[in-house]
Amino acid sequence: MKKTLILGFICLLLSSFGWTEVGDVLKVIETPGPCPTGLAWDGSHLWIADSYEDKIFEIEPKTGKVIKSFDSPGYNPEGLAWDGKALWHVDSGEKHMYKIDPETGTATAVLESNSLYPRDLAWDGEFLWMTDYRRDIILKVSPVDGMMVQNFPSPAGEPAGLTFDGKYLWVSDRVDDRIYLVNPSDGLCLSSFRSHGPFPYGLAWGENAVWNVDYENREIYKIKVFCQDFLSKWDERHMNLHFIKEFRNYGPGNIKSLDIYLPIPKNRDNQELMEPLQFDQEPNEIITDSWGQEIAHFHYEDLKKNSVVKPGWRVKAKIFSTEYFIYPDKAGKLQDIPQDIRKKYTADGDKYRINDPFIQNLAHKIAGDETNPYWIALRVFDYLGKNLSYNLKPLGGWNPAPTVLRRGTASCSEYSYCMIALCRALGVPIRYVGAVSRRGDDAGIDDVFHRWTEVYLPNFGWIPFDANKGDSASPGQKVLGIGNVSARYIITTENGGGDEFLWFGYNYGFKWTSEGKCRIDEKSYGLWSPWGEKKYKMPVKEKKEQP
Repeated sequence: MKKTLILGFICLLLSSFGWTEVGDVLKVIETPGPCPTGLAWDGSHLWIADSYEDKIFEIEPKTGKVIKSFDSPGYNPEGLAWDGKALWHVDSGEKHMYKIDPETGTATAVLESNSLYPRDLAWDGEFLWMTDYRRDIILKVSPVDGMMVQNFPSPAGEPAGLTFDGKYLWVSDRVDDRIYLVNPSDGLCLSSFRSHGPFPYGLAWGENAVWNVDYENREIYKIKVFCQDFLSKWDERHMNLHFIKEFRNYGPGNIKSLDIYLPIPKNRDNQELMEPLQFDQEPNEIITDSWGQEIAHFHYEDLKKNSVVKPGWRVKAKIFSTEYFIYPDKAGKLQDIPQDIRKKYTADGDKYRINDPFIQNLAHKIAGDETNPYWIALRVFDYLGKNLSYNLKPLGGWNPAPTVLRRGTASCSEYSYCMIALCRALGVPIRYVGAVSRRGDDAGIDDVFHRWTEVYLPNFGWIPFDANKGDSASPGQKVLGIGNVSARYIITTENGGGDEFLWFGYNYGFKWTSEGKCRIDEKSYGLWSPWGEKKYKMPVKEKKEQP
């Protein structure tokens, strides 16, 4: 109890000073029973079901005090929803939905649940919505006879909570421990954030916030979702990265001139550089390209047979998982985008070909009459996820967008080209970022790399859209491609494509001339290693009594 009071005081203090961010807990209430499940908000009070007590409780939200309680109609009480006058309740054992008089606790109507595994309920003003936790679907059902009107896949592995905010559904998942924002018309996941507790269960919408009950912690959380600070950081890692560009001339001729361009990483939301970049050899100059990207330029002349050059840089950094929660209606419209950003980041390029009739027709077919840049980008993202798959065989790598879209397979670069082409054709500013990736262990090598796009959204700024993740199996995994960057990357490059140094590439660029025939081998790779204390795997040592 003392811990809960302290946490609640801290949350209140932070809120009063405006230091909150999306996902922060504004209030904590201990549940009245040991097995809390369904949750509802009636406009002034919370209602909560408990599967051990077999009761439904009415709670005063300011104090957490139980106002009253009554027995649940069945013996496995789960979801709750409020329709403005009555309390709706579903029982996972009885497989029935009950319409309950909140004054007396009497069931005034009993309907079949239309689900073998019902868990939570929501009310949208006309219909009931229900989670099915075994089939992993969301059902829209009639409050007249309980029959299904619509269904679509739940965001992730086991939907536990459900509520409606007046426009969108919110779904909690106890496997992913996330809370998802879902479009009720088609089930498209819009955004998400991590749950506060380890076992998120029932959800309710009230006081412009999401309320979530955690089954393991036996607590109800009031969670802030509308906030100017929409970024949260997780999974801090301390990493060294050594990036090398290796260039060999096997001859027999000479390399007359060689220019290598290495973009210089900087501080971003996902990375904090602990000290200035260290170069293996000093570059000839530091240049800034047309996109504002700083680049180290290395120039070489007269590289004879068997010559090798290996320019590179080293950086020590903290890297994070970054999550931007985007509520679509908070994004502005196309006309709200600053003119300089619109002009610069909607330009055409060789890999985009936005004036190609195929690109123009497809882009407008995808977006329709939409003017919200978030929805435009999301529809493009969703289209690419459904119509492209990651595959470099038999052709592929860096082909232009029309070719890739007709072919149906893509590399991460080609996903980025397609995302940029379609968004720019619709007037949405977009760029790409390139990164070196930590692949698995903290110590390792990356010679594959990764890139994705960032879309400019009014009121939010540059938001990650990794279309490569759009072909994931579940809606919840797909939406992690939007607004999320995992703690795997050091981003080296911010670029719109087509500059004279990196062209449409990232991490490096180069060009050379020769005298006579030359066989060239060039490769690039990043060497990862952690900094800080060394890690060891140690068994738990039990204390043994001395004889």
